[in-house]
Amino acid sequence: MSAVMVAKKVTRKWEKLPGKNTFCCDGRVMMARQKGVFYLTLFLIVGTCALFFAFECPYLAINLSPAIPVVAVVLFLFVVAMLLRTSFSDPGVLPRALPEEATFIEMEIEAANGNVPAGQRPPPRIRNVQINSQIVKLKYCYTCKIFRPPRASHCSICDNCVERFDHHCPWVGNCVGKRNYRYFYLFTLSLSLLTIFIFSFAIVHVVMRSVDSGFVVVCFFTLWSVVGLTGFHTYLISLNQTTNEDIKGSWSGKNRIQNPYSHRNIMKNCCEVLCGPAYPSVLDRRGLMLERSLHPANPTAAAAQVGKNNNAEPQPTERKAPCPPDEHAPDDANPNVTASTEDVSYNEKSPSPNQETLPPPQDPSPSLPEDNTDAALDKEKVH
Repeated sequence: MSAVMVAKKVTRKWEKLPGKNTFCCDGRVMMARQKGVFYLTLFLIVGTCALFFAFECPYLAINLSPAIPVVAVVLFLFVVAMLLRTSFSDPGVLPRALPEEATFIEMEIEAANGNVPAGQRPPPRIRNVQINSQIVKLKYCYTCKIFRPPRASHCSICDNCVERFDHHCPWVGNCVGKRNYRYFYLFTLSLSLLTIFIFSFAIVHVVMRSVDSGFVVVCFFTLWSVVGLTGFHTYLISLNQTTNEDIKGSWSGKNRIQNPYSHRNIMKNCCEVLCGPAYPSVLDRRGLMLERSLHPANPTAAAAQVGKNNNAEPQPTERKAPCPPDEHAPDDANPNVTASTEDVSYNEKSPSPNQETLPPPQDPSPSLPEDNTDAALDKEKVH
């Protein structure tokens, strides 16, 4: 049997993380797998600004003000920085439960639900917590094997539970959650300002030169889409809500449930969302872990031995004919000769291997020698 060698390998934790995310730069960059729309977003921003710098800025800088291209460059760099910060950061992915933790949670749930009769659906796995005098339900995630924290949800595209999940944005190629929502809002806000800036000075250029330009039409349609998205998220921030909660109507007036996360003040809500602390990632993507695997000590020889054993044909075994018994040979030399009757009777009476052999009984009166007996008779005659 060949020897087995234990191979040890040090890897980063991001290489073993479940889900449908992609990592770059040794785990520093985290994105969704669908990155095509993100590249389209980056191309549209860079392409539009490049056309503005090439055809609009030279004329405006000479005839109007040299500060126009400077402001445009600052806005462009800030937009690209916020886009990359939103796309490349961890949105707040929650780690999945370990097998031991999942087993313990399953046992707790079964003990709490009791015995469910056959044919009946088990009760939903929900836990209730109280936040600011409001009952909030914590739902169980069957994929991550955890009870999700308040405001968390499972993203079906990235296959991860995200804390304070807002939505999955294909334009940035990532989920928008607790850790990158402020950068997403700053991206939409700065992009709106950049679009308004380019659209305004494009109109000024057209008016000053009295020429038609299709560039103004492109900026007009881009302006409405980006500004509308920024206005919608400004409304959500003022109420301290998420897009997911707004779509589901979690805190609508029909349910008669007030938002337990709102401070009932627009400024306080905006400060909490935009100026709150920066939360660290709980994934520890670049942490080290030791991975062990079993390998044969000599894989080449082991593979050759396995191939040799598989290719070897089974050889037939030779059987020798029994030799006739020799009449002049003793019985011990011929194993085919049956034992005599005396041997059989002796073997039947002989004790089994499991029984103990006892010595033959002895006479309690010891026998005297013959010389001593004659001497005793002579003494009796004399007397």
